[in-house]
Amino acid sequence: MSVSGGVGRGKRAGDEQAMKVVIFGATGRTGRYLVERALGAGHEVGVFVRDPARLEIPDGRLKVFRGDVGDGAAVRVAVTGRDAVLSALGHTKTSSKDVQTVGTENIVEAMKERGVPRLVSLTGAGVRVPEDRPKLVDRAFGFLLGRLQPDVLEDAERHAEVIRGSGLDWVIVRAPRLTGEAARGRYRVGYVGKNSGTRISRADVADFMLEQITGDDYLHRMPMVSY
Repeated sequence: MSVSGGVGRGKRAGDEQAMKVVIFGATGRTGRYLVERALGAGHEVGVFVRDPARLEIPDGRLKVFRGDVGDGAAVRVAVTGRDAVLSALGHTKTSSKDVQTVGTENIVEAMKERGVPRLVSLTGAGVRVPEDRPKLVDRAFGFLLGRLQPDVLEDAERHAEVIRGSGLDWVIVRAPRLTGEAARGRYRVGYVGKNSGTRISRADVADFMLEQITGDDYLHRMPMVSY
């Protein structure tokens, strides 16, 4: 189990109690790891996608919900009957500037209406919390992000505000630079500038996010995971 301020160890497939989950952003680079890891852990997995052809995970156990995250009615269908929601929504070349906020608003509203309690969402380390103690490199990164991608940062911050005010059981997982390297199974869990590094693999992030659908160690918190 991951320990705040220390080193976390990813759980092996089968360690989690099987649950019914739905994953948003499933065709993204991190979302695909979430899908694979969730299936490997024995969960009943639904995926919400605009284009099922982009999923590239041929598994008959998947339940595919086709739609746009901006469509509240479609989102409600996807979350119905689920125990938890995992969101790896992010920006693409064709997405709107507020895709993460609007999508999260629809997800939260649908979860509350359908009685789905747990939401685990992924965002970047540029979204700050009072527990952070950013070092010079962290401040430089935040400055560059604010200058080069202000819309992305604002959207990420607003999405976090929506979740914090939702009344749900939530965890917002923050990550620095994401890589495609193999999972290590061990990583640090802390806050920006406090027991934190500058990168982590998407696979390890996916494992940590899956732990949060049942764990309460980081409930209503925004931990940062890194090497």
